[in-house]
Amino acid sequence: MKFSEKVRIERTNKKMTQKELGELLGVTTRTITGYEKEGLYPRKREIYYKLAEIFGTDKMYFIGEEEDFIADAEEKYGSRGRNQAESLVKQISGLFAGGSLDEDDKDAVMRSIMDAYWESKKENTEKYSHKDGNNK
Repeated sequence: MKFSEKVRIERTNKKMTQKELGELLGVTTRTITGYEKEGLYPRKREIYYKLAEIFGTDKMYFIGEEEDFIADAEEKYGSRGRNQAESLVKQISGLFAGGSLDEDDKDAVMRSIMDAYWESKKENTEKYSHKDGNNK
């Protein structure tokens, strides 16, 4: 189940409005709409944890493979890394759409692609690091 579906389902099960959820999370109603309808993800991991607290779920419930990958990319490489990771996830999701892979197989493919992504990022960072040894 996608992050957007989890948020919408949990919110409606609690009979909570988007505005009420936004107030509890410290974000705007527009942000909640973005999560639920536009497929946007929180920029900070704390939001995932707050959602889990509000809805009484495991703290990892809202963080799937894709969301974790995107958050890691942003932490390691800033907004550019986040944008690249989001683009990669969208492209891969397009490959999965309408396919015959079950969820376990999709997860395995996603993990393999994420591993390849991180390895190439590491290699590029090492290759293009400054002469003084700092990675910038």
